[in-house]
Amino acid sequence: APAVFTEAEVYQQSFNPREYLKEFYTFSDSQGQTNTFLMQSLKTLLKMFSLAGLRGDTLIDVGCGPTIYQLLSACEHFEEIVALDYADQNRRELERWLKNEEGAFDWKPIVKYVCELEGDREKWAEKEEKLRKKVKRVLKCDVTKANPTEPVSLPPADCVLSTLCLEAACKDLATFRGALRNIGALVKPGGHLVMVTVLQETYYAFNQQVFSCLYLEKNEVEEAVEAAGFDVQFSEVQSCPSGDIRTDCKAVLSLVARKRASST
Repeated sequence: APAVFTEAEVYQQSFNPREYLKEFYTFSDSQGQTNTFLMQSLKTLLKMFSLAGLRGDTLIDVGCGPTIYQLLSACEHFEEIVALDYADQNRRELERWLKNEEGAFDWKPIVKYVCELEGDREKWAEKEEKLRKKVKRVLKCDVTKANPTEPVSLPPADCVLSTLCLEAACKDLATFRGALRNIGALVKPGGHLVMVTVLQETYYAFNQQVFSCLYLEKNEVEEAVEAAGFDVQFSEVQSCPSGDIRTDCKAVLSLVARKRASST
């Protein structure tokens, strides 16, 4: 594990989105191992976005990185999506796919898999087109700021989604709790927060680089969500495949929470 917290600037300067995608977002890795973590995540995201009430006009994806997998089920239930990430190169990588540019990452196998889970593998091209149309803006964000998209102010959304972001962006539990309040403020009263967070992880690594991760327990995440003005409605823990040297993650927490009418 890294001895020090990986600061935001390190992401900005040295996080390589192409290497990250190649390492974690293909169905079989360089050793031919099946990507259980990714398949599990896609199934759980479908399950969460199938819950009653998880629909509306707007969804904000906080800390999207260079990825779209987390939006593949979500885009069926929301009309407009705003994607936020700190690192410029991640936003550029995402935009390459959104604009269908040559050399963009090939998400087809993953889109097809999600379509299969949803009942029709052949709808993959339609889903890609739908997602490309629905992502209206890609903006810089910093979850440690009271307004993460400052100087831009976004109207509160029906749903905020955040996958594998806060645990990497926050150096301690107090910062994590603060970041949850900050992103929670982007949700309308009665709206939803959808989160996927790794538990008991201190690092993840790829491309000969190690990135820190805040060690979290399930109850700490749930308490922070509640303290940010939400009621947890769905919470599920799945263990991480063991024996992966790229990370020491023990489990993944997926949760859905609804924002209380009057946040305290």
